[in-house]
Amino acid sequence: MESRGGDAEAAGGRRVLVVGGGIAGLAAAQRLCGHPACPHLRVLEATARAGGRIRSERSFGGVVEVGAHWIHGPSQGNPVFQLAAEYGLLGEKELSEENQQVETGGHPGLPSACYASSGASVSLQLVAEMASLFYRLIDRTREFLHCMETPVPSVGEYLKREIRQHVAGWAGGEDAKKLKLAVLNTFFNVECCVSGTHSMDLVALAPFGEYSVLPGLDCTFPGGYQGLTDRMVASLPEDVMVFNKPVKTIHWEGSFQEAALPGETFPVLVECEDGSHFAAHHVIVTVPLGFLKEHLDTFFDPPLPTEKAEAIQKIGFGTNNKIFLEFQEPFWEPDCQIIQVVWEDSSPLEDAAPSLRDAWFKKLIGFFVLPAFESAHVLCGFIAGLESEFMETLSDEEVLLCLTQVLRRVTAADSVRGGSHTPDVLLHDARGSAVRLEGGRPPAGSVGPAGAAAQAPAVAGPAALPLCRGAWGPPFLRQRICSLARSGVVNDSPGADHEVFLKQTQGTALRAPPRT
Repeated sequence: MESRGGDAEAAGGRRVLVVGGGIAGLAAAQRLCGHPACPHLRVLEATARAGGRIRSERSFGGVVEVGAHWIHGPSQGNPVFQLAAEYGLLGEKELSEENQQVETGGHPGLPSACYASSGASVSLQLVAEMASLFYRLIDRTREFLHCMETPVPSVGEYLKREIRQHVAGWAGGEDAKKLKLAVLNTFFNVECCVSGTHSMDLVALAPFGEYSVLPGLDCTFPGGYQGLTDRMVASLPEDVMVFNKPVKTIHWEGSFQEAALPGETFPVLVECEDGSHFAAHHVIVTVPLGFLKEHLDTFFDPPLPTEKAEAIQKIGFGTNNKIFLEFQEPFWEPDCQIIQVVWEDSSPLEDAAPSLRDAWFKKLIGFFVLPAFESAHVLCGFIAGLESEFMETLSDEEVLLCLTQVLRRVTAADSVRGGSHTPDVLLHDARGSAVRLEGGRPPAGSVGPAGAAAQAPAVAGPAALPLCRGAWGPPFLRQRICSLARSGVVNDSPGADHEVFLKQTQGTALRAPPRT
């Protein structure tokens, strides 16, 4: 938003406001700061901290990424990687030429262990075979980039059409085919998390290949992702950041004055919730997409042009959530990095729609093993879509008990490190403060240790799942649900633009360059 004439340009230079102190707003401020044409720069941040969905917490004795998790494609073409390297935030392995040259195709890594819902282990060779098929089909979707016509409207429909043709040529009995389809269904769930959508049927086929894949093995920040935004803030002059200034309305295409500058007019006036006002020549809006959708009617005065308002309303954005589970001792092998769960009664070719209460946990893609802390062993689970939204309505205890039973069930027949599990009574810490990023909902209400202790006996009985009797009792010391904010941001890379209708943005980690 800017002046349409030259009269608004003050002799002392342009006054620029950035609304939103996430990584997009910080990147804009960094670029403008010190530029001779923009001597008056302010960033208005609604909360008490900068960084938006990039948020690292010291939990479980170490760093836990509540928001963005990885740098995808960490190589020289990635601006996030370049900035992190410049600030010295990455280790030798992450910076090595070898790591930067790894070609992943932009696809997540394969699991170290895979369990079926019956309790049996799934062959990692079979998982790799199905992953190869799935990602080969995903890569083939690039053939339809910018095509005027596509064979089917969505990525999901295309994948299912191609899989049906492969199934017809599969050898083996029906049980073997069903297991293969169940494994493929798990990869559909993974792709839903990557694309931030409830179903790949909602993701348009034609623009899906716009995302540029960069080389490099996905990496994390040893000291936390938030170190990146903290350093960006530190690079700005002290008076640039203005915290706890939620913006109510942006008045634009006007002629506004300030008492301190008589005779000078500004085309934009930013009105904050606390009644304060900021006049400016130019305003850069970097607020989350979900916030724009919710407040579109009142956030801009006059309203945005119809084509811009329609673009905001039509852009899709789904829900992703993280779940952190802490164990006294691990039940997984020391070199395990990813644990995958396959539900044998699932298939991407069937449109089964069980109630969310009975089956929400089946959308969970599995668990990533976080680096071991001093005395804590933590798994991080990911879940997307309507199931993720339903989980937000549950109490911490309900989620904890359900996932305890899921892990008991799927590992019941496995003797791996079985003696290391603890049967101690469930200890559950109350959540300190709900993590809420604009556009999403805060997680369900906190429940204190006393409530958890009262619930502990229920772990021994059936609930959402039949309880499989294993050699171990309730393993969890603490469990926290961290909302990744449905409609949390327009995109999670610096400088990202809006995406095409039906194409979902990625919600669990920073990707660069963005899908634009």
